[in-house]
Amino acid sequence: METIFTERHALRNSRTELFGGQLVEPFERPSRAEYIIDRVREVALGPVNEPDDFGMAPITAIHDADFIAFLQVAWPDWQAAGFKGEAMPTVWPARRMSHRIPTDVEGRLGYYALSGETAISEGTWEAAYASAQVALTGAERINQGARAVFSLCRPPGHHAAIDMYGGYCFVNNAAVAAQHLLDTGAKRIAILDVDFHHGNGTQDIFDARDDVLFISLHGDPMDAFPHFLGHAEETGTGAGDGYTINYPLPPKTDFATWRAALQKALAQIKDYAPDALIVSLGVDTFETDPISFFKLKSDDFTTYGADIATLNLPTLFVMEGGYDIAEIGVNAVNVLQGFEGAS
Repeated sequence: METIFTERHALRNSRTELFGGQLVEPFERPSRAEYIIDRVREVALGPVNEPDDFGMAPITAIHDADFIAFLQVAWPDWQAAGFKGEAMPTVWPARRMSHRIPTDVEGRLGYYALSGETAISEGTWEAAYASAQVALTGAERINQGARAVFSLCRPPGHHAAIDMYGGYCFVNNAAVAAQHLLDTGAKRIAILDVDFHHGNGTQDIFDARDDVLFISLHGDPMDAFPHFLGHAEETGTGAGDGYTINYPLPPKTDFATWRAALQKALAQIKDYAPDALIVSLGVDTFETDPISFFKLKSDDFTTYGADIATLNLPTLFVMEGGYDIAEIGVNAVNVLQGFEGAS
């Protein structure tokens, strides 16, 4: 299996995250990608190649153009305002308040942020842009006939909504890849999100569409970030009704319970008969992940990789979360090896 990867991910290297009332070292840090690529090379998964550059058009095909323009200037505007730390939102357009976009950078941060933990720092936009190109290159490989590709994206993307960032995500890599496949000939795409945290951004993007089936297995939003999307009764709106499927699962969910939900999801994907499958691959379902509460073990990732392979679909794996950094490489690559072994 080919891996698409760029060292430009390291341009995203914020020093602060708001967690538990403290400013801490971010859980989403450059070493995550380094552990994964080291494991890819250690097991000789396949060739590792740099992404091509598809430009801005595929990004603005998914995201609001003003939002993307904001991401490009957020850091220099923050610096120009004289702030000394990293750019973090402190105020939001809450219920019953005006939703006009302020001119002040502090106001714009709050307008475009869906959560407060994710700091913007030097290099954030450049890394987010490069991460989208990693996903787009993987999608193009699928177009060229590849059975499976691993887009080792960092920063991740599935929390990035049409016009909001947060949860360490700025550009929705999986959504951008899906749209590229549709724009280049596919009729239907399925996105299977196996990250512990609900892919609220992906759901937001495809909520009213029937050309993308979005299925997510995740921690119940009553108990887990992002809290305000991902309930079972959310099934899409308008033309998209029935094309969003959520499996919220409780604290301490074990692999048997999680896998039962996966089997339902795989059957639904098979019935949808997509031209290709995109897997939002988060491995924060691991039993010792520091910001999650599922109980999967390393061997379980191999098992469910093989389960996904039974669909016999062209499959693009897009890296999302996973924060037990010492084990992230093993767990992510176990999914890919399980898939390859069953193919």
